Amino acid sequence: MGNVVDDFIARVYEVCRDNRAGDVADYIPELAEVVPDAFGIAIATCDGHVYEIGDTDIDFTIQSISKPFTYALALADRGVDEVGRKIDVEPSGEAFNEISLDPDTERPRNPMINAGAITSTSLVAGATPAERFERIRTLYSRCAGRPLSLDEAVYASERRTGHRNRAIGYMLRSFEVITDDPDDVVDVYFRQCSIAVTCRDLALMAATMANNGVNPLTRDRVLNPALVERVLSVMTTCGMYDSAGEWVTEVGLPAKSGVGGGVLAVLPGQLGIAVYSPRLDRHGNSVRGEHACRELSRDLELHFLHVPRAARSAIRARYSVASAPSRTRRTDAERDALDTYGERGRIYELHGDLLFSGAETAVREIDGERADLEAVVVDVRRVDDASGIARRMIESLRADLADTGCRTALVDPAGLFGHTTSSLAPEDPGGRVFADLDAATQWCEEVLLSRHCVAGRQPVSIELEQHPLLTDLTPAQFSRFVDALELRTIARGETIVRRGDPAAGIFLILSGQASTTVTPGNGPTHRITTLSAGMSFGEMPMLLDSKFLNDVRADTVVTVAVLPPDRFARLTAEAPEIKSALLERLATIAYAQLDMLLRSIEPHGRL
Repeated sequence: MGNVVDDFIARVYEVCRDNRAGDVADYIPELAEVVPDAFGIAIATCDGHVYEIGDTDIDFTIQSISKPFTYALALADRGVDEVGRKIDVEPSGEAFNEISLDPDTERPRNPMINAGAITSTSLVAGATPAERFERIRTLYSRCAGRPLSLDEAVYASERRTGHRNRAIGYMLRSFEVITDDPDDVVDVYFRQCSIAVTCRDLALMAATMANNGVNPLTRDRVLNPALVERVLSVMTTCGMYDSAGEWVTEVGLPAKSGVGGGVLAVLPGQLGIAVYSPRLDRHGNSVRGEHACRELSRDLELHFLHVPRAARSAIRARYSVASAPSRTRRTDAERDALDTYGERGRIYELHGDLLFSGAETAVREIDGERADLEAVVVDVRRVDDASGIARRMIESLRADLADTGCRTALVDPAGLFGHTTSSLAPEDPGGRVFADLDAATQWCEEVLLSRHCVAGRQPVSIELEQHPLLTDLTPAQFSRFVDALELRTIARGETIVRRGDPAAGIFLILSGQASTTVTPGNGPTHRITTLSAGMSFGEMPMLLDSKFLNDVRADTVVTVAVLPPDRFARLTAEAPEIKSALLERLATIAYAQLDMLLRSIEPHGRL
C-alpha cells in the first residue's frame, strides 16, 4: 500500500501519460526499435527510499546522461585545472551534436555537449581503451548500486552510424584537445552511451549526486563532494542543451537528458529523480520526461532556489504514550492498559522548515508503522515554516490513517496548518487539533483506553463516599468529615485558585475536569496535571500552611466538595485520627502521581 507521496507521484504519472508528442530517436537505428510509449517515474531520497511508478524496470541505454558521470571521473583522475584546460563550462546555445568549438578558447564549450563529453572520455585514466571503459562502467555501477552492463546491439548500431561523433573526435584531435587516437576515444564514448540502465538505476545515480557523492543504499563514497558540486553546477546551466535557461527557470533542478528517453534530475541534499519515456522533442529531450519533471517540481515545490534554512526539517523525536504518558492521573486499571497497549499510540515531533523532503521523511516513517498504530499525534510546535506541499502531505497522511481506523491529532498552537478550530467530537474523522502536547497525549491515551480498558476506568462522576481520599476513613470518621464539607460548582474556564493564593481548603472533585498549570514569566502556560472525578487538590497548602505553587483551572463544569481551612483546623483538632488517615492516603496518592510525572518528563524533557 502506497503512502501520500506515492499518491502525488501517481497523479503526475496520470497527468503526463496521455502526452504522446515527439518521436523516438532514429539516427541510431537500434533506438528506433524501442516501445515509444513506455513511461516510468522513479524518485530516490538521500536515505535510500525509492518511489516508482510505471515502466521503471525496463532496460534502456543511458546515452547522454552518461556525460556528467564521466566528467566527474575525469575531474577525479586529472584534477579540476587540467580538465579546465581542455573543457569550458559555458552554455553553448547550440545543439548537443554540433561540430564546433568555442572560437576564442578553441575548446568544447561544456562537458554536456558531445564535443565536451568525448573530451571527458579521453581524460579518464586507463592504459587501454578497454581499461578506460571498465573504469567508466564501474563508476556508473557504483552510483546505481548494482553492476551495469553494455547493450551490445545499441553499441554496434552506434558504431555503424556514428559518423558525426567521429567527425567531432577528429576535430578535437586536430585542435589537440585530445591527444589519443580519436577512433579509440570515440569508440569508448559509444560504449559508455550504450550502457543499459533502468529508471530506478538512474534515480539512485541522481540520488548519489544529491547525497554529496555517497550512494544512499550502499553507503559507498563514490564521488568527492567538491567534484559533485562542480558537476551539478554545469548540469544546471548546460544539462538540457539549448533549452537549459528555460529549464532552470521553470523546473529549477540540475538535470541531464539522453536520446534513449531518460531524464535525470537532482535536488541537492534531498533526492534524485529519473523519468523514462522515449519520445523526444526537437532538442533531443524526453517530452514526458520534461513534462513530469515540471509537474513534480511545481507540485512538490522542488525548485533548488527554494531551500530550507539550516534547521532542515525532520522528525525531531518519536515515542509512545507507554514511555511518555500524559500528566493525567489514572486508575490502576488504566495504567495497566496503557503499559500494555501504549505502543499503539505514538507522538512524532517535527522541527525546522518543513519542505517536501522533511515531510516525506515523516510521512514515510509514520505510514510504515501504521499497522501497529491506533492513535497518532503529530507535533508541529517546533516547525518554523511549512510549505504548501508539506501541509498537504501531512493532511493527506491524517486522512489515510483515519481510513484505516487510526485516529490522528495535530499539536499546532500557532495555526501553521490553518486550523482555527478543532472539533470536540470524540470520533471526529478529521482528527483533533490541540494547543499543547500534554492535552494531545491525554487524547491519545483516551483513544487507546476506550478500546482496551473496559473496566476500572476513571468515572465521569462519583458520589462522595466513593472518593479515594476518603476510603481509609471509618464510617464515623467519614460522617464527621462530610458534615464539614461545602458543595460548589465551578464554571468551565474559571480559575479556581491561583499561584500565590493562600491555602483555600481541600478540594475533592466529584465530576468534571480541571488542570493544574504554571505560566513561567510571560511565556506560554504549561499543563502539569489533569484532574478528574475522584481526584483532589489543595491538600499540601492546607497541611503545610503554605501558598499555592500553581493555578488550577476548570476545563469543564466541575463539581467539588470543599473542606475550608477553618473547618479543617477544627476537625483535625477535635479528631486528629482523621488527619492521620488523610495524610497516609495522600502519601500513597502523591507517590503514584510522582511516578506518573517522572515518566512523562524523563524520556524527552518535554513540557
